[in-house]
Amino acid sequence: MLVEIDRLFSADELDALRQQLLAQPWVDGKATAGIQSAQAKRNRQLDEDDPVARQLGGLVLQRLSDNPLFMSAALPKRIYPPLFNRYGAGEGFGFHVDNAIRGIKGVRERVRTDLSATLFLADPDTYDGGELVIRDTFGERAVKLPAGHLVLYPGSSLHRVEPVTRGERLAAFFWIESLVREDSQRSLLLDMDVAIQRLTAQGADAGSLLELTGVYHNLLRRWGDT
Repeated sequence: MLVEIDRLFSADELDALRQQLLAQPWVDGKATAGIQSAQAKRNRQLDEDDPVARQLGGLVLQRLSDNPLFMSAALPKRIYPPLFNRYGAGEGFGFHVDNAIRGIKGVRERVRTDLSATLFLADPDTYDGGELVIRDTFGERAVKLPAGHLVLYPGSSLHRVEPVTRGERLAAFFWIESLVREDSQRSLLLDMDVAIQRLTAQGADAGSLLELTGVYHNLLRRWGDT
């Protein structure tokens, strides 16, 4: 399941966010990569302890908590605090799979990476390359979204970031442990939730909606891992 979430931030908010990010010191992106991923990773990122990164990461999570599509698609149980990276000319990240479990720095908490998320922060016409390429059973899909848009995809997917050839790609990235571990089950629940909301808006029969809502919650009760 690949889900695009639009317009988490306005243009003015993005301008201010970018200015804050670019004013901070950046480190080698290999700092948070596993042994194998580090061999394919060429980018820079903000240190996890950077106070601006923590502040802006909290803002990203706040916006997502208010977004019905994100909450319905991800069914989040735990979220790894957002990190921020940048790719300049010649930088990219070869095919890799994200670590299955990530420990949150400074706390005794681990996140199972059921879902990966990338929030694009640079306007796509300001850089060439930098597409997020996700490979699944249906082949490869290249994703390059407008600034302020987010893509959510299975953490088990092979994926890469194409080398940037002009300008600079700026993004936030993080992982979600879902209440529902299996991607196929989350996808079914999302489809049902969206259908229920659509039927509700159309004034469908209340009794039928009640039955469908009951099925949704019983499936979530069966599949949910609390």
